[in-house]
Amino acid sequence: MISLLLSLVVLVVGYFVYGKVTEKIFSPDDRKTPAIAINDGVDCVPMKTWKAFLIQLLNIAGTGPIFGALMGAVFGPVVFLWIVFGSILGGAVHDYMSGMISSRHEGASIAELSGTYLGKAAKWIMRVFSVVLLVLCGTVFVTSPAGLLDKLTPDWMNGTFWAVVILLYYLLATLLPIDKLIGKLYPVFGVLLVVMAGAVIGGILLSGGKYSIPELSLSNLHPEGTPIWPYMFITVACGAVSGFHATQSPMIAKCITTEQEGRTVFYGAMISEAVIALVWAAAGVSFYGTTQLLHEALKAGASNVVYEISTGVLGGFGGFLAVAGVVVCPITSGDTAFRSARLILAETFHLEQKHIKNRLILTIPLLVTGGLLTWFAVVNDNGFQIIWRYFSWSNQTLAMIALWVATAYLLKKGRYAYGSLLTALPAMFMSAVSMTYIFTANEGFRLPVSVAYPVGAALTAVLALFYLNALVKHHKGGKKLPAHHS
Repeated sequence: MISLLLSLVVLVVGYFVYGKVTEKIFSPDDRKTPAIAINDGVDCVPMKTWKAFLIQLLNIAGTGPIFGALMGAVFGPVVFLWIVFGSILGGAVHDYMSGMISSRHEGASIAELSGTYLGKAAKWIMRVFSVVLLVLCGTVFVTSPAGLLDKLTPDWMNGTFWAVVILLYYLLATLLPIDKLIGKLYPVFGVLLVVMAGAVIGGILLSGGKYSIPELSLSNLHPEGTPIWPYMFITVACGAVSGFHATQSPMIAKCITTEQEGRTVFYGAMISEAVIALVWAAAGVSFYGTTQLLHEALKAGASNVVYEISTGVLGGFGGFLAVAGVVVCPITSGDTAFRSARLILAETFHLEQKHIKNRLILTIPLLVTGGLLTWFAVVNDNGFQIIWRYFSWSNQTLAMIALWVATAYLLKKGRYAYGSLLTALPAMFMSAVSMTYIFTANEGFRLPVSVAYPVGAALTAVLALFYLNALVKHHKGGKKLPAHHS
């Protein structure tokens, strides 16, 4: 329990200390944000800081920090370290930079920003890559809540019924102006999400010793011996570093009214998500007692594990509320996943989105694709796991690219060139993670670790050399600009 409490303290300190460092390097100023300068009544809409924060939190805190944290907990308490330091040094920096750079480019998506700072080829790659990721993400966020709702409702309301209901809701949330549905529901859901996470961990801590949260250990406790590197860093994405967030931050970048709100909205939401991930990682190990039992339970589905923990710790009514919070969590990321995909496609085809006809042209094909993938996940025994694995790798690869985009931005526009180390270091780390994983994973090249590890390290070293070369050039060129030139 001491390790968990210390982890929570470190996260809070990280927000105030490293978050301030991140903000200082970016150097927010008094320029007009898209919400003020554009204000189109659909996507660029001014919002109060607290509302923007809650919407950002719900956008990013989907199935990932819950299911991912539970699956990551199978490795043991070592997962606490990745959640804490991954979020402070990588994830929150990633989210802040993605949102703030977007704000300075009229709310442009990560795909457009990739083109601006990494070249036209990167823009087209990211357009395709990010839309695929978002559709996979939206599919994950249909099947998982539908499975949970199936357990809580009468037999005739099965998983298929709830999948259709959720997809219909996604249609509305993707089409309507952001302040009409999302802006009104999300603040309420945000409070529910926080209360439910607090209820679960409170029930465990106040169980009178029935549940024991293990202390931090660097040992790999995975029952099947799956190596921590790079698998744990792929499994726990949304609770630490997640490329999906780079698709969500630009959406809220269109709604903040001043750049000074950025640390609260973007960095703060990621730290809050890390707290949620910590809660569920701790709950998974403590509820089942061993990683072996947790691993066995997960074979029946992560939704089933969430249901068992919630009802087991809080009883019938409390468990219902907890599961309701977990249902809301993924749904409120799935809708914005499809919304982000619509915005990226709109940028790609230069299709103005103020009129609903143009929104329908893009939204219908996206949801049809999501529906077909949902059907695949339902009719195949391992359908969800297959989609999840590809989503996880795509997620971390997108995070890698987003961090390199931020690095290029800081080199070109930052106040000091060496400030780019803020994003370059986690970019190198995520490069090593994503490349090593795809070389060794079953859904990748299936190379032995004796080959995959050196190749992943070598490719990361090449990227590091490119960065160092660029850094030296900027330093020699006397790159030291006033903040207002950024």
